Amino acid sequence: MVETKKGIQSWPEQERPRELLFAKGPQGLSDAQLLAILLRVGRTDFSAVEVAMDVLTQLEGLRGLANRSLEELCAISGIGPAKAAQILAAIELGKRTLAAPLTEGKRIQGSKHIFQHYYPLLRDLRHEVFKAVLLDAKHTVIRDFTVSQGSLTVSIVHPREVYNLAVRESAAAIIFVHNHPSGDPQPSQEDHALTQRLMEAGEILGIRVLDHVVIGDGRYVSFADEGYFANKS
Repeated sequence: MVETKKGIQSWPEQERPRELLFAKGPQGLSDAQLLAILLRVGRTDFSAVEVAMDVLTQLEGLRGLANRSLEELCAISGIGPAKAAQILAAIELGKRTLAAPLTEGKRIQGSKHIFQHYYPLLRDLRHEVFKAVLLDAKHTVIRDFTVSQGSLTVSIVHPREVYNLAVRESAAAIIFVHNHPSGDPQPSQEDHALTQRLMEAGEILGIRVLDHVVIGDGRYVSFADEGYFANKS
């Protein structure tokens, strides 16, 4: 007779993830135990903790989990749309918690401020995302928005897509931000060409480009800090 694995409900209470969290706090649980609380239930003959361990093994840990799509998560045995949605929601909340405030009416305090806000949001993405931060005449934030999302190495950005909203919002200045999934933030020739094109379009419209920040793995490059805009003036 084959012995079947029992669910978490058959475990002693002091060993169940939720009860462990009550007793020790979330910091006292393993990655698999925390993930199991989100999953709530496992699959046939496998507990939520065992499914969580399987997920983390297949995706090579939490960093691998953080950059997966809904479809990729649903492809894992024991993870359906509801569980995948819970996981993605929890990850996004974590990213937003780590992001430094960048809210309407706040003044941008330099490239480090931009990096601290966007790094948690962009660090685990496998494709490029190009964002724009709209500023008023005092260089306080009006709003930010995503201009485009590209492939692993290329993001297509058209000046009209950038400045259409900037004009409607009466922006006086703008900051561009995008990530390099490779982890190396050094701007490419395409990044330089795009920045020049956006600067020229901004000059025509009377909207000054203050910076273009390229985010890599734990580091960034600021066009403004590198003196790019001073050299173009």
